[in-house]
Amino acid sequence: MTRIFQTRRWPDTAEQALDGLGDVERRTDDRPLSARELRVGLASADVFCPTVSDTIDALVLGDLDLSGKLIANFGAGTSHIDVAAARAAGAVISNTPDVLTDCTADVAMLLILAVARRAGEGERQLRAGAWPGWHPIHMMGKQVSGSVLGLVGFGRIAQAIAQRGAKGFGMEILVWNRSPVASELLAACAARQVGTLDELLARADFVSLNIPGGQQTHHLIDAGRLQKMKPTAFLINTARGTVVDEAALVQALDQGVIAGAGLDVFEEEPRVHAGLLQRENVVLLPHLGSATMETRVAMGLRVAENIRHWQAGEPLRDPVA
Repeated sequence: MTRIFQTRRWPDTAEQALDGLGDVERRTDDRPLSARELRVGLASADVFCPTVSDTIDALVLGDLDLSGKLIANFGAGTSHIDVAAARAAGAVISNTPDVLTDCTADVAMLLILAVARRAGEGERQLRAGAWPGWHPIHMMGKQVSGSVLGLVGFGRIAQAIAQRGAKGFGMEILVWNRSPVASELLAACAARQVGTLDELLARADFVSLNIPGGQQTHHLIDAGRLQKMKPTAFLINTARGTVVDEAALVQALDQGVIAGAGLDVFEEEPRVHAGLLQRENVVLLPHLGSATMETRVAMGLRVAENIRHWQAGEPLRDPVA
């Protein structure tokens, strides 16, 4: 019988699908696993089901022999897995793309609206009993409709954000991508591709990050890149926390280099930089991008589907290259 190790609890429907595929060892504690616990789980299981909070790096993998084993990631992003090292150890890897596109795009728009219209700041004022009542210059923010939305990366989530911004808010959509985007796709999203990242940063009112984590994108948004943005612009991150140099972001906010930020991901989750916690012009969410019941169930069912393909000796539905 297939031995399956599940590092976090999933919604009941998804866990039931997993239960039908083998002998499941399921942790009930949501505390992140230590490197030693990760090694034990990887060594003992035929299928290991991690989440974004489980860092499987070369140190964890060490000299483990994972020949014929499957790492079935519960999530689309795999920057928490050293894919090359895991593959060298003999494992095959799957993920869960597609199913979290819409809910993550929704959260990006939520952050745009919340930081532009000072929603968090306003709610805190109300709850503290400090609202002085309506007056003409109270808590004025930035209008989202008709503004310029710059998308860094143009995968499925960015495309969904573009459609929401263009169709719902009449935003002008600019795209920077490492490779050319098909003209038909740009037209479908009412978007236009710019030549350089610096050009996008200089023109956008809202800069939304939609790229994978990893070495190639580590601190892509650093002090120099933040200086390229408008002083009235906002940075939005629903991608990976490591894409942004948080210390540089705090400094840019302190100095008025940009107007604010909306963040769903952080460099050292669950720790959040103290400078971000202290600022009223920053909206912070606890990594809620895929946090709908429908999406989390769909993610678990997609993991189960990949396991079934692996058990049958068939190509994985969602192989990680």
